[in-house]
Amino acid sequence: MSNYDEFGLFAENAAEAGLHWSGPPQVTRCSVEIAPDRRISALRWGAGEPELVLLHGGAQNAHTWDTVALALNRPLIAIDLPGHGLSDWWADHRYTPVRLADAISIAIEQLAPRATAVVGMSLGGLTALRLAAHYPNLVRRLIVVDVTPGTDKAKSAAISAFINGPKDFASFEEILDRTITHNPGRSIQSLRRGILHNAREREDGRWIWRYDRIRPTSNGQIDFTPLWDDVSAIQAPLLLARGSKSPVVDDADIAELLRRQPRARVEIVDGAGHSIQGDRPIELAELIHDFTVG
Repeated sequence: MSNYDEFGLFAENAAEAGLHWSGPPQVTRCSVEIAPDRRISALRWGAGEPELVLLHGGAQNAHTWDTVALALNRPLIAIDLPGHGLSDWWADHRYTPVRLADAISIAIEQLAPRATAVVGMSLGGLTALRLAAHYPNLVRRLIVVDVTPGTDKAKSAAISAFINGPKDFASFEEILDRTITHNPGRSIQSLRRGILHNAREREDGRWIWRYDRIRPTSNGQIDFTPLWDDVSAIQAPLLLARGSKSPVVDDADIAELLRRQPRARVEIVDGAGHSIQGDRPIELAELIHDFTVG
């Protein structure tokens, strides 16, 4: 797998999604220093002023948005959260939405200060909620994908079971087999592509993930409920996309969101689990386009 090219798989994304392929898109890798020895890496799509900022979920990376970005065909920035992808890991392993929002705000200021909207999924969505409340000049519209501050250990148990599994694998086939088992609704080709972007082969031949493991609190989980106050403080138009097959957001979460943001728009994406961008990327791209362009 030493010949991995992170920009060489876009044709597969397009073919699987039924998108017209007219040649490779213009995508470059860039980075921002947010503090000494702390850099955030990102993918810049297109040559124009970035119109969107995309934030992935925990244990993912910026390439999770590839099909969505191809479908949107707009200039945008897809960021690797700290501890993920090619961004630097933090020594304390504390990747909370509050700390991530402070870090991401610096990257957005440099890479996409006039973006029309921020799109955040899962951990990236919680980070985007905090970002919108505390850095409103950077979040003109907000799209949150399948998460609320009501997300807890029980609702995300299946996801945690996957990402907190073995730390290394004997081969690419072993890591692929485990991924297939935990994602029965996805094509093998898409899962293989995702692993190529999200794992690497060590010098000893074993495979490891590219993400750092979040250090839990003393009770084994992070309490996101204080972020409900951030939801109340958000001034930007808000859209929540919920996967119809996902347990991560429930009806009580929706009710609380609408109590705090009565004008928020909630859309259920049929046939999607938690990772809507992977399960139904075209539908998600359409929602993003509709909410940000009309």
